[in-house]
Amino acid sequence: MTSGSETATVLVVDDEEEVADVYALRLRNEYDTRVAYGGKAALSELDEEVDVVLLDRRMPDVSGDEVLERIQEQGADCRVIMLTAVDPGLDIAELSFDDYLCKPVEKADLVKAIDQQLQAQRHDEQLSRYLEVTSKLALLETELSGREFETNEEVEALREEAAELRAELDDGLAEFEEIDRTFRGIGRHSG
Repeated sequence: MTSGSETATVLVVDDEEEVADVYALRLRNEYDTRVAYGGKAALSELDEEVDVVLLDRRMPDVSGDEVLERIQEQGADCRVIMLTAVDPGLDIAELSFDDYLCKPVEKADLVKAIDQQLQAQRHDEQLSRYLEVTSKLALLETELSGREFETNEEVEALREEAAELRAELDDGLAEFEEIDRTFRGIGRHSG
């Protein structure tokens, strides 16, 4: 885990070696970067030094969803950003990732997303949960039809939770508005 002026460690996980290498190359000047070519390799590479995992969902050996579940079971103290070409559906409401970016992702958005997670890591669980819920809502709004988005019970529950968390964070975190503005400015969906 990073502290003070130490450089954060980012683990890029993708079964397509070229894709993983491109993202690692984009990030190498910003962070200590590691690469794992698949879910099984990711689980082997994950240790207490990893701050953020960029995780593909669709991998043949161990899926990203399974890797995410194992990370949580192990109690790893890292943030997980799903970085994938899999368009999100309602199934994401059940996953406990910290952010979700659809490939391809520009370097600036990727760095902003990682920096947001590092900032959230330094704060409490409340901010982390708010960022997770807000990310899910933004993705679902893009993926679902307007009527389905407006009337879906899971979406409504996420909306209510986001509003409650936002109100609490507005009261207790001085820099929350800036964090929220930056978070909402990240391009999460390709095209």
